[in-house]
Order: sequence, then C-alpha cells, then structure tokens
Amino acid sequence: MLLSPIVFCLALAACGGGERSESDLDAPGAGAAAASGTEATAEAQAPSKPTSAAFIGEQQVWRDERKANLTKPDGWTSLVGLHWLDPGPHYFGSEPDNGIRLAMGPGHFGMIDLKKNGSVRFVPERGTAFTLDDQPLKGATALRIDTDPVGPSKLGFDEGKGILTVIKRGDRYALRVKHSDAPTRSGFKDIPYWQADAGWVVDSKFVAHPPGKTIAIANIVGTTEQVPNPGYVEFERDGKSYRIEALDEGGDELFLVFADRTNGHGSYGAGRFLDAPKPGIGGRVMLDFNKSYNPPCAFTAFATCPLPPQENRLDLAITAGEKAYAGAH
Repeated sequence: MLLSPIVFCLALAACGGGERSESDLDAPGAGAAAASGTEATAEAQAPSKPTSAAFIGEQQVWRDERKANLTKPDGWTSLVGLHWLDPGPHYFGSEPDNGIRLAMGPGHFGMIDLKKNGSVRFVPERGTAFTLDDQPLKGATALRIDTDPVGPSKLGFDEGKGILTVIKRGDRYALRVKHSDAPTRSGFKDIPYWQADAGWVVDSKFVAHPPGKTIAIANIVGTTEQVPNPGYVEFERDGKSYRIEALDEGGDELFLVFADRTNGHGSYGAGRFLDAPKPGIGGRVMLDFNKSYNPPCAFTAFATCPLPPQENRLDLAITAGEKAYAGAH
C-alpha cells in the first residue's frame, strides 16, 4: 500500500531531512538499522573499493555540472513562489492589494484567469513590460501549461530576471515563479557528498514490465499520478538482492526515485534520485550511486517533488552520492 505524501514525509522527516521515526521503512530489520543508522553512515566514509584518480576526476566533473545546473539563473534554486489557482480570475503581483501576492517582481502583473476547461488567460497590467517565450508581450494572451507537448509558456518580467509558468499537478493548477535574485540562489552553499567510491558503481539487471504499465507516484503537495513504469533494475549488495522500479519520463535514461537507510542519517529525509542509462546488451544497466542526487525540494520550498513508492524503499544504507543540503530555504 502506498503511503500518502504527508504520512511519508513525516515518517522520513522528509521536509526537514531530520531524524526518522522508528517505523519509517516497514522493512525487515528496520528498527535495528534505524537505531544504528548514524554510526553506519559514519563508518562508511572510506571507499569500499580502490578508487582511481581518473574516477574521482570524472565524479568531480559531474558534481560541478550538477551545481551549475542548480544555480543557473532559472535553475531550481531560483524558485521564489508556488501559488495554487482556484478557477476564475485573480489579480496578482508583489503589492499587498493583490489576490495572489508574489515575493518578487512587479507590484501588479495584471489578471490571470483559470477557466473551467483548464485553459489559462493572462491580461497584463497596462504599462508593465513582459515577454512571452522571450518575445515582447503586447496584450492579453493564453498561457500554455507544463503538460502541453510544447512545454509551458514562459512569462518574463524584471528585464528577464524573472520567469513565471503555469503547472498542473493532478487536477490542480499553480503559478510557478522563478527569479535570478532568489535568496536560495544567491545564498547557495556547496552540497556535501560521500567520498567517491567505485564500489558503488553497481552492475544491475533490467527486468521489463508488460508494455503500458504505470506506477502510482505521490508527491509532497498531496497529489498522485500514474507514471510510465517500463520495468525494474535488480542488483546485489553484500549477498542480498535489491530492486528499484524505474520510471520513464520520455528521455534516454531511466529515472529512479528511491529511499534508503541513510535518509535522515546523512542524506535528505525524503529520498534521492538517480538517472541510469537504458538497458544495453543482455538487459544490463550500470547504476552509479555516487551520482545519487537530492530532489529539488531539498533546495527550495516551492518544488513539487515525487516521493519514492513503497516498492523503492530499500533496506540498505547507500553511503554514496549527495548528502543532505544544509542551506536554509
């Protein structure tokens, strides 16, 4: 049975990355592992396998790219707002007389109107400069949402520093607001990592599901969506077998959302993500857990991160990849 997002966040101390409850994983040996989790994490600092300078260098390149993507002007750390929309018209902006008040940007953006059919119309405030998909906006316009095949319309403001889009989660719509001057971006701190360890590059077997299979994935804002689930990866560690259900988001990689014994004991409380190449010859997939990374919710309060499904909650301490981020948001 899949836990609700709120229950799961509390069980893993998800939103704060703090200590877990005693019943957080409902897996064999959960109590003992939770009790000794801090010690187990600390003891695993030394690489489990000889690690070459070339391997360490390659890992550093990945980490540098990861930081650059997070902190680019429209990266995850630039989020400054997530505002849920009720059907009907709403005036919005940074001044207090708006129905929806934004943290940054013009005092009055204008009016946004969510129709009953899910279409969204924007009427800009007269005299305020905006762009739409990088072109000057000259009047009222329809806005695409993020489920559109083309992607969401990008409403630019503050001379390109800010971007507003409309997203849909379940049957709910929201304004997602980014700004390059966001405190979470300007005050970004380095992400701590476990020491690069070639022993956490794991050969796994991909086992396909029947075509069209989906899996229920909940997120921290309380909605659940059916996501394409092409199969699972299976690997061994210390003589035990583990499996992670894979998600397909339409790209060239498998997307893994998993929880493990380090959650709340070194890593982010709500689990981590891992991208893996799609299966090669013989259905083999290499999982480099050194590249396990935090969800956007570790860096901003305005993301809508997926949570690991019950099937992906591992009775294993994966002491590799990103640790919990210490920066405030």
